[in-house]
Amino acid sequence: MTRKKTSGLLGVLLVLLLIGGVGVLGCSRASGEKDGEESAETADKDPSGDDKKEGAGEDGEDEEDQAVPVETTVLERGRIESVLSYSTNLEAESEVQVFSQAARQVRQLLVEEGDEVRRGQVLLRLQDEEQQTQLKRVESQLGNARREYDRQTRLYEQQLIPEQDFNDVTYELEQLELALEDAKRELSYAEVRAPISGTITARLVNLGDQVTLNQHLFDIVDFDSIVARVYVPEKQIVRVHPGIEARIRAQALGGEERVARVERVSPRVDSQSGTVKVTVEIPRNRELLPGMYVAVDLVTEIHENALLVPKKALVYDADQLFLFRVGDQDRVERLLIEAALEDPRYVEPVGGLEAGDEVVLAGQAALKDGSEVRRVGEPVPASTAVPEEPVPEEPVPEEPTPEEPTEAVEAP
Repeated sequence: MTRKKTSGLLGVLLVLLLIGGVGVLGCSRASGEKDGEESAETADKDPSGDDKKEGAGEDGEDEEDQAVPVETTVLERGRIESVLSYSTNLEAESEVQVFSQAARQVRQLLVEEGDEVRRGQVLLRLQDEEQQTQLKRVESQLGNARREYDRQTRLYEQQLIPEQDFNDVTYELEQLELALEDAKRELSYAEVRAPISGTITARLVNLGDQVTLNQHLFDIVDFDSIVARVYVPEKQIVRVHPGIEARIRAQALGGEERVARVERVSPRVDSQSGTVKVTVEIPRNRELLPGMYVAVDLVTEIHENALLVPKKALVYDADQLFLFRVGDQDRVERLLIEAALEDPRYVEPVGGLEAGDEVVLAGQAALKDGSEVRRVGEPVPASTAVPEEPVPEEPVPEEPTPEEPTEAVEAP
């Protein structure tokens, strides 16, 4: 009896499990079909789908048709110079140091720093009493020797003395003449003279000093001989020759330009630096001093009526130069430029451009050959203006209507 009941319960449970499995399977299939339909609808409405791509293609075409805003300028003619720029310190070619030639005491000091002197002018005098005495002694001995030489000459002509006696007198006279020259030279050392004309820039001795042999006494500079020496690379030396214009600027003097000229060009190239020394002659100017740091511009070439292309209009691509010229219907043409001459602001092209051509000055980065441009400040044409989408109005929420109170009906 108990076994029959147990078998019956197991059968009922088995039937219920089968019915439940069939129901779950049916629900899963229905859910899958529904999800598939929703996915398909989503794919049709997805902005990343074909509808968006088609829309994006249309927008891209609109963007290409839009003009690029640029700044332009019209080319004109004017003066342009080719300049080589360098910097250096000024030097004086005629600059000497004056040294003493004798060890004596300073008796007279005749010049001071800043004084202009002439060549041969006495700068100071040293003690010279001993030298004057020696000179007089030698002059006296020489006078006596000349008289003796004259007497011996007459006797020798009469063959009254041997030839050896005449030769001895002649030798003594020659030695005294040499001694006279030495005495005069020693006396001349007592006066220190200027070896060149110029200005005393340094006085290194005082009155009463006991100077030594070869002691440094003065510095003299000829300000008419101030030059600037610059070193030009050998590949540029063909553009430099004597007589071309140069300009000097000293920051210490406010940067004012002073005109100079190239005086000479060295005939050799330095093997270590690969440069050639160029000497620039500077006209006398009391403000420019030896040792002053200056900027030197060598004007190698000048064109008076050159076509001037602003460097701001140029586009650099590797070693080539390009610019954009505005043509018909405001479309640009990309041109290759070869520079014939250039300065810090402008370039003179070899050809291909004319005065009055309009070129792009700013905004070249967004351009290519054939791009349409719009000058900055011009109104945007209606055909290229992008229409604005209307902004949908947000619905105004209605105020809730107050409900009329209902009377409660009492149950009977």
